[in-house]
Amino acid sequence: MVNDAAHDITFDQVGLGIMWDRLISICNEIEMTLVRTSFSSIVRESYDLACMIFDASGQMMAQGMFSQPVFIGTGPQTLRYVLASFPTHTLQPGDVLLTNDAWYGTGHLWDVNVIRPIFRSEVLIGYAMTITHLPDIGGRGYSALNASIYEEGLQIPPVKLISGGALDSMLMGLIRQNVRVSEQVVGDLMANVSATEVGARLVLEFMSDYQLTSLDALANAVVGQSERAMRAGIAAIDDGSYANSIQVEAPGQSVTLACRIDVSGDRLSIDFSGTSPQLASAVNVPLCYTRAMACYALKCLLAPNIPNNDGSVRPVELCAPEGCILHAQRPAATGARMGVGHFVVPLIFGALTPAIPDKTPADPGMINSLTVVGRDRNHAPFSTLFFSAGGLGALAGLDGNSATPAPANIMTMPAETWETLTGMRVLARRLRPDSGGAGEFRGGLGQEIILQNQGAEPIGVAIIGSRTEFRARGIVGGRDGAPRIFELNGAPLQAKGNYQLEHNDILKVADAGGGGYGEPRLRDRRRIAADLAEGFVTLEGVRRDYGFDG
Repeated sequence: MVNDAAHDITFDQVGLGIMWDRLISICNEIEMTLVRTSFSSIVRESYDLACMIFDASGQMMAQGMFSQPVFIGTGPQTLRYVLASFPTHTLQPGDVLLTNDAWYGTGHLWDVNVIRPIFRSEVLIGYAMTITHLPDIGGRGYSALNASIYEEGLQIPPVKLISGGALDSMLMGLIRQNVRVSEQVVGDLMANVSATEVGARLVLEFMSDYQLTSLDALANAVVGQSERAMRAGIAAIDDGSYANSIQVEAPGQSVTLACRIDVSGDRLSIDFSGTSPQLASAVNVPLCYTRAMACYALKCLLAPNIPNNDGSVRPVELCAPEGCILHAQRPAATGARMGVGHFVVPLIFGALTPAIPDKTPADPGMINSLTVVGRDRNHAPFSTLFFSAGGLGALAGLDGNSATPAPANIMTMPAETWETLTGMRVLARRLRPDSGGAGEFRGGLGQEIILQNQGAEPIGVAIIGSRTEFRARGIVGGRDGAPRIFELNGAPLQAKGNYQLEHNDILKVADAGGGGYGEPRLRDRRRIAADLAEGFVTLEGVRRDYGFDG
């Protein structure tokens, strides 16, 4: 049962801050449990995960520091969806709920959402939730070229994976039967179960230490504080309408993303009318993902210093035409939704640049993803992801960071781990000189990565990349960053496609640079000289971009 009693509790700011920080530390401990117990490198090495704590009413109170921005944006929506199928009165201690529904989860089937109701003395007081990207979900595999969600794998509606402490062995067997690398998939699922159990235990210890019988009042306090901070950030923008449109590569064509942002007092609305229709490829984006990316972008600009919870999204309204690529309808394929959905962030940044140019960064080079499937030196199957990153866009007063993921916070897998797992040798990994957009403040550099298949068997590679045609735009007079390049044995490849690497084949990825900020002629000559000394720019590049001879 749910504790519906009113709790007239007030918190002083110091005490609230201490309790809030402890909730975040609990989420961090949940994350570490996931990392330590997961079977796949996607979680252990790349941290493609999220952990959240909710109160009994479904308000997100806190999230882990390494959580993916989009996951913490979709998590509250997922919880509401799952509870519609399993109302609170049907839940009991020991239950664990599961779904990977693309339209109510994270936007594609590879992310599993695991939810554990938390009970204190038989009273439901909250939820612990984890999300991880599975190494496989069946179907044709993880690719931008799938045409329908039915090709993409096993769709799992809201289900009880564990009921009253008893594992549903039939459901687990069904999952195992439908996926590649089943030991990794099942191992990762159970890691999520273990992590939510740790989370539930730590929340109950927290409540005992602070003599709380409910999380409701604390949730209202932290969520309310975040909402006030977000409203203050919105109110600082001049009332009016702000619009932007950008182009993004899709398989065989490009698509337009468009938005209009209306600001009125402390409320803000976003309308994505003018965005291209959904496609017969897997770059379509369900609205849950679009909403999460949009709210993340606004949080970065308007209230970057407060932890994430439900309060930061309450002042924001959002709409998109049904059937557009940012509000795709079933049964559209959505596996590579980040190849388009990530661009919601620079789309919104660009729209608000005229209003707050001192806060918005230039465009980032964006994250790049390779799905790699094959057999290792022991002929055991593997399925994993290789992430790399372009440079961040420059900001007023700051050069962009080089080779930094955006708008995700994926970690880089160590070369030694990658080579052992796949049999692919990392021949080179270095920064690309002159790839950052010139400006008073320079865009971050992309990186060049060279991989060689030194195994005896072929390896499948599905590329989900971007910025090969449409560079990261500079702002306030800054120049665009360099484009991303993919090559197989020296021959160019498409940004989104499936390829096979035979023995000794070489794959080259040259990641995109971030856009520059401000007129290049205004850049401090000492900064240019330092860039030359570090190898970030070449003499030819500074002569061309800055008119500087060193």
